[in-house]
Formats: sequence, C-alpha cells, structure tokens
Amino acid sequence: MRVGLLQLNPLVGDLESNLEDTLVAARSAAEAGAELVVGGELGLLGYPPRDLLLREDVVEACESAVARLATDLPEGLAALVGAPRRAGDGTLRNSVALCRGGVVEQWFDKRLLPTYDVFDELRHFAPGDAPFTFEHRGRRVAVLICEDFWRAEDVAFGRGYAEDPIASIHEDGCDLLVVSSASPFVLGKRALHQERLAAVAGQLDADVVSVNQVGGNDDVVFSGGSMVVRADGRIRHRCLDWASDVAVVDLEGDSTCEPCHVEEEEDLFHALRLGLADYCRKTGQRSAAIGLSGGIDSAVVAAVAAAALGPDRVTGLLMPSIHSSESSLVDARELAANLGLAAAREISISDLHAGVRSELEPILGDFGGVADENIQARLRGLLLMGFSNDTGAMVLPTGNKSEMAVGYCTLYGDMCGGVAVIGDVLKTQVYALARWLNRHPERAGFDRAPIPVSSIEKPPSAELRPDQKDSDSLPPYEDLDRIVRLRVEEERSVDSIVRLTGLDHDVVAHWVVQLDRNEYKRHQAAIVLKVSSRTFGRGRPMPLALRWVPPSG
Repeated sequence: MRVGLLQLNPLVGDLESNLEDTLVAARSAAEAGAELVVGGELGLLGYPPRDLLLREDVVEACESAVARLATDLPEGLAALVGAPRRAGDGTLRNSVALCRGGVVEQWFDKRLLPTYDVFDELRHFAPGDAPFTFEHRGRRVAVLICEDFWRAEDVAFGRGYAEDPIASIHEDGCDLLVVSSASPFVLGKRALHQERLAAVAGQLDADVVSVNQVGGNDDVVFSGGSMVVRADGRIRHRCLDWASDVAVVDLEGDSTCEPCHVEEEEDLFHALRLGLADYCRKTGQRSAAIGLSGGIDSAVVAAVAAAALGPDRVTGLLMPSIHSSESSLVDARELAANLGLAAAREISISDLHAGVRSELEPILGDFGGVADENIQARLRGLLLMGFSNDTGAMVLPTGNKSEMAVGYCTLYGDMCGGVAVIGDVLKTQVYALARWLNRHPERAGFDRAPIPVSSIEKPPSAELRPDQKDSDSLPPYEDLDRIVRLRVEEERSVDSIVRLTGLDHDVVAHWVVQLDRNEYKRHQAAIVLKVSSRTFGRGRPMPLALRWVPPSG
C-alpha cells in the first residue's frame, strides 16, 4: 500500500484555506499513487484552536468541511483528516475522520487529553471510546491522535495516564499504525520522537506512519518531520523539517533513510525563524522594527527577523544616550549592513532624557539609579512604538530568557513589542546561536557572517550608566543560566540547585527569589516563542501574589 503524508501548515480557524490546502495535497498524493492519505491533528481547523472551540458555529462548520472534503476526494482515495466533532452525547471530541467512498465513514476520537504545559484539552474535549482500527486494502489500520501515542513521554511535567492505547492496539493487532499529531517543537524532542516511533513499531511489528503539523501558531512552533518507521525500527521516509511537505511512501518498498541529527543551534534558529515568520504572515504583520544597541541580543533578533521577513522589511533604530559608546554604534551599523536591513536610523535620546530629568528633579531631586536607567529604556520604547504606530512595523523586543527570569528588563521600555523572539532563549544559548550563524551563514540564508565579532566578544552591557556591565548586577551568565534552567524548566528547589551546580547557597536563593518576584513583568510581556520544555507564558501559569517558603526539617 502507498500512504500519503500530508504535512501542512494550517491557519487556525481558516477552514476554507485549510480545506483547500488539504484537498490540493490529497490530489497530489493520489496522482503519485497514494491509496490512503493522512493529515495532522485537527488539521482542518488548525492546532491549537483554544477557546475558538467555544463559539457556537465552529464545530458544525468543521463537520461540514469534513463532509465536503469526503465528496471532493479523488475516486478510490481514502483520507484520515483531523477535525473537532460533536458526539452523539453532545460532548466535543478531538477526532480524525475516515473519508472514503465519498462519505465520512468513521470517526476516531482522541483518548488521552493533555492538560500540562501549553495544553488544556480537557477544557474543551471529552475523551473518546471509539474503535482504534479499520480495514483498508487488505490491511488492518490503527489510528491514534498525538497524545494517544506520545503519552507525555517526550516532555517534562507531563501527566501520567492509566490508559495505554498502544497496549490495546498490541492486544488486538494491526498491520499499520497511523498517528495524527500536532506536537510542538522543543529542543531535543526530535531524538525522543525517533526513539519512541522505533520502539512502538517493534512492539507492534508493524509500520508506523506519524504525520505532524508544521508552522507557527501564536507562541508554539511545529517542526514537521513527519516520518514512516518500519517494524524493524528503521526509518522508511522522513518529511522535511520546517516546511510543508507531501510525500507518498510505498510500505512494501525497501527504501530507508538515516535518523536526522542536527546541531541544536540550527534547530533553534529555524524554530525562531518559522515562529516569527508565521506569526507575522498569519496576523497580517508585514514588517518589523528593532532597537539596535550593538549588543548580542538585538543582533540575534535582527538576524532572525531578516531571515523570517526579508531584510527589506526590517528597520533598525539606533537610539544612543549620553552613556552609549561609539563602539556600540559601530557594531549596530555593521550589523545592519551585514543583514542588508531596510534602514538603520539613528535617533538620540539624550535631549529627551534631559527633558524628562528636568521635569522630575523638582520632585525627586538629583536622582539616579534604576529610575534614571528605566527612563532611558522607556524613552527608547516610546520611540519604537511611535515608529510602529506610523509605519505599521511590529516592534520586536530583544530580551532573553535569563533577563526575563530575574527582571533585568524594563516594562514599557525594552519589553515593548509584539513577539519576544528570544524570550525562551538563555543568554548562553544566544551566544551559541550567534556563533553558529557566523560559522554557517549559508544555512540561515545569509551570504556572509551576520553578527559583528565585537558584539559577541565584548562584555554585555545595557549602557544606561557610566561604564556599566551586566556583571555589576548579575552573576556570570553561565551560573545564572544553570539556576534559571533548573528552576524554570525542572522546578528544582534551592537545595537541589546547589547540589547539582555547586553554586553558593545564598547566591542561588537570592536569584530564585528574584525569579518569583518578577512574575508580574512576565505577565505583561510580549508573546514568547516557545522552544524549551518550560517557557514563560501560558504554559507556566504562576501566581503573582506569591511567597513560597520551603518547609524546614
């Protein structure tokens, strides 16, 4: 049997376009000899639909779209397509429809509904109890939907499940297992998926076809990478990463391919690029504006934006203050030239800063410190947002995960913007990504190394007071990032972090407290593109009024 893998990039709610894309892909697969085609989870509506499912006409429109698709499929082609449906008892199900012979012949309902991280499926769906299998072309085909297969074994903080759909399929037997997924990208997840697919294929002694959504929807990114794994654990075929792809695979053939091994920085870059590109495309944003400081963070964000949108749609604003060094301006100009940005405009904030000080000094006296530093950051945010309002360019904040964790960022200042491109990227990862971009510019679509060497090598500084360095306020980023990773991504205790890192107890305790205290800033932050197992945003809903003191003894 020949199976078509429809790895598509849906726009949530755009039923007409999603239906048309599915039909075009199905017809293409049929022309290549496919007898069965498989799409991703909720592919006709797009994943994740979230509370769009609560609107009274959405589910009915999806069911109607499935019926239309069934009648428009090429003759002799069967299709498994994802859509929500209303079951006979009135509950909503996350389902896959078997379309065959011009009708919707059967529904398969998702059984395991995740409620961890960015998922909240029990909010909308009831678990299914429909059969797992159907017969097609002399084969017994089993159907699972995403979590039914992965069972949270590929993530941190996943819930355990009493039910194991794979065990039930093993007991009943099948010749082919089909998995319809919308599994968000997380660094390191690719290898876990390949291992689990091989293990289950061996357990069932059957081919496994796994079709995953691709593209960005809001804060989550899907990498694609759909594949067919043989019963012996070898990969028959692997679809493209980071792009839509339609593939037809002969399950009787002997072809195999090697497991995919990619540098972490390359995966990180493509996840950020696709996440930003799709957010802009799907929300109608055509251009971006970035404050260029000459530092590493703004350099990496600008490089991602240039790759995602095209350099002609990205404007850099250089906004020096009385504390800005000439070398930083040189680095920012060099970056803009390397990337070929639409423009690199310079607007000094020195006079604005002096004007604000003159208005506040009668009240505050000759003030300084954080208040004065934040005024400068907010003046830059003001200029960026003014540029945005007039030109329509979306502002991209340039803060990283390390800074957001401990509040080393300014509300209504450097946090202004629509999408926090590196808000889930630790500072040490930012440096690693910059070095990767300079080593392999062609893999990112650049004709030369984009990041100025000085931006990588100089000590990081906000340049908001004379001779300022990040190290004046923060521990070395190597140490801070270990604390942040263990606390945020693993929710480790202070004692556990000390034991695992060897860092001073008081240092760890101080920054853990700072992390909790700055939750209010993150609640007001731009959307953060998720690339790690635990990300600031909807997947980590922490209380703001919080004082957690571990029990003694």
